[in-house]
Amino acid sequence: MSEFDPGTEDHGSYEEPTYEEPTHDEHVVVAQFTDGSQIGVADYDHDGYADVLASDEDGDGRPEVVYTDEHGGPALDTAYVDADENGAPEHVYVDSNEDGIVDAEAHDTNHDGRLDVAALDTNYDGHVDEVRYDPNGDGEIDKTVTDENYDGVPDTVHYGDPDTNPYARA
Repeated sequence: MSEFDPGTEDHGSYEEPTYEEPTHDEHVVVAQFTDGSQIGVADYDHDGYADVLASDEDGDGRPEVVYTDEHGGPALDTAYVDADENGAPEHVYVDSNEDGIVDAEAHDTNHDGRLDVAALDTNYDGHVDEVRYDPNGDGEIDKTVTDENYDGVPDTVHYGDPDTNPYARA
């Protein structure tokens, strides 16, 4: 009968289990429809709520509308609309307090990639309190109209550009 000597025999070695890393993000779901359109939903912070939803209506692989969670909380509160699919949204809609009502919207009306008009509801009552406008399309806000006491009537008009200010002196 031989004695067992654990120091001389090779009993195998323990190796850490291995696995392959996934080749896709486990928290992104893409639904592809028979008409070619697709919707992608992502939960990057793993809280069970969508952080991004992208909608490609014409099936070309570029989303026309992207909804994001910019202000925290469980709701998708910001929508970017890129109707001409050039990579720069023409319209942005924001619900910053997540009450289901748009609090701010911005538009690029001449498709140059710069803001041309924005409307803001600063006190979240569902009515526009401030409008910023760039009529000459140079990327600088030329006129701001504000309802300071929230009665629905504009109280002040501020002209930021002498070129578009009808009261500026030459």
